Amino acid sequence: MSAAGRTTLPYALSAPGVLAMLAFVALPLVLTLSLSLYPFVPGTGVGEGLTGAHYADIASDEYFHTIFGRTFAMALWVTLLCIVIGVPEAYVLSRLSSRWRAVSMVIVLGPLLISVVVRSLGWAVLLGTEGVINRGLLALGLIAEPLKMMYTFGAMVVALVHVLVPFMVLAVWASLQKLDPATEQAASSLGAGLPTVLRLVVLPQVIPGVLSGSLIVFAMAASAFATPAIIGGRRLKVVPTTIYDEFLGNLNWPLGAALAVCLVALVLGLSLALNRFVERRWRQVFE
Repeated sequence: MSAAGRTTLPYALSAPGVLAMLAFVALPLVLTLSLSLYPFVPGTGVGEGLTGAHYADIASDEYFHTIFGRTFAMALWVTLLCIVIGVPEAYVLSRLSSRWRAVSMVIVLGPLLISVVVRSLGWAVLLGTEGVINRGLLALGLIAEPLKMMYTFGAMVVALVHVLVPFMVLAVWASLQKLDPATEQAASSLGAGLPTVLRLVVLPQVIPGVLSGSLIVFAMAASAFATPAIIGGRRLKVVPTTIYDEFLGNLNWPLGAALAVCLVALVLGLSLALNRFVERRWRQVFE
């Protein structure tokens, strides 16, 4: 192959992926941004001319502040719980024999084989006033009346953790595959206990996996629609359900597009800021 061919080969191989990203990611985002700059005319829909009024409304209205605050609080809680559950689970998986690891991976990834709507409806059956949990507690005499678990913030967090924890496990498990077991054995031979080995040897090496898993979980939790819509209901709104209402309920497409743009921008900005902050803190701790 000529030198010119070797030079252009990487670009030729990456061209299909780049074109697909432009067509299915970049172009829809640009169209959404352009739609958000048009005025809304009741009864007509999208008006003519350009305006930033929708962004001004989002920035000044307490209603939208509450919805964005609830959305990102929910995403943060889901991310923290996924870290608490997923990191130890991934570590245990990495220490199992190949046979039991395969069985455990099927169990961990099993929820991903079921539709998120079906999983959310399953939680609705469990958490409802006449659900399995309330009936069991009433039958045992532990409560006098059914607990209100559906349509609450906590219920949305629990359901989303169930949906998203496999992504954290996979991200951390991939980092653990690069971990040399000899480093743990060396630390143990020098007298370090298991907590010290985990804190000073294992944890610094799996931080990249924790970070990547956290970014995935945070973004997916903040943009989740089906689970908050089913578990949270119509009163406990988050940004994705509000976007749905603006597009299909109020037919205010420009405002819905503006909310979508703000959500994407805030998720991206918070993810990058969190990534840099955590990397800097852990570098200071272990240097």
